[in-house]
Amino acid sequence: MNASRVALIADDDEFFRIALGFILKSKLHFTEIIETGSLDEAIERLSERGDILLALFDLAMPGMQSVASLAAVRDIHPDLKVVVVSASSRRSDILSALTAGINGYVPKGLGASDVAEAIGAILNGAVYVPPSIAGRAAPSEEAEVPQTTRGNQDGRGHRTIEFLTPRQREVLLLLVQGLSNKEIARKLKLGEGTVKIHMAALFRSLRVRNRQEAAAAGARLLPMTES
Repeated sequence: MNASRVALIADDDEFFRIALGFILKSKLHFTEIIETGSLDEAIERLSERGDILLALFDLAMPGMQSVASLAAVRDIHPDLKVVVVSASSRRSDILSALTAGINGYVPKGLGASDVAEAIGAILNGAVYVPPSIAGRAAPSEEAEVPQTTRGNQDGRGHRTIEFLTPRQREVLLLLVQGLSNKEIARKLKLGEGTVKIHMAALFRSLRVRNRQEAAAAGARLLPMTES
């Protein structure tokens, strides 16, 4: 067996983090649990550590406004198991998270044994979908466009920028000003790896392919929202 199994829990509910950490240690044999209370803090820890096997994210915590951030985490850390553990049972939240490429969506309402079983299945390569939606999503239901893509249909300006987190807006503003990732990291007192994830999330939310297109989009969108 592996000598070390490290998991990260990102949730602003301290008591839930403790309970989930206990499940991970007692039932799934994790040896270290890293607890964070915001998306930014979680991204920082992921950038600092290369040994995290599993990352569990709540959708309702500081910094989390769009699942594009989770998609960006998947892009930058392809071997990481990324899971949403949320109190929300809304179909739109579940479908948006699955569209972002996460490894599973685990409802907080499940019992401890069911949570352990769901996460165990994810660790073994399965994609866990809540029983409330499993087997019910017909292809036509993909027409429920996740929030991260709605903003790029006509009227994209205001709609798209609303789904950026405050940190992503700061990164975008500095990108528009011509700063490099290293300079942005220094300015915002972040790690370069963290800036890289925020940049990838920006590309997804703005539906652009590179820094030049992101800067052009930012120059168009930011003045509308910063005034």
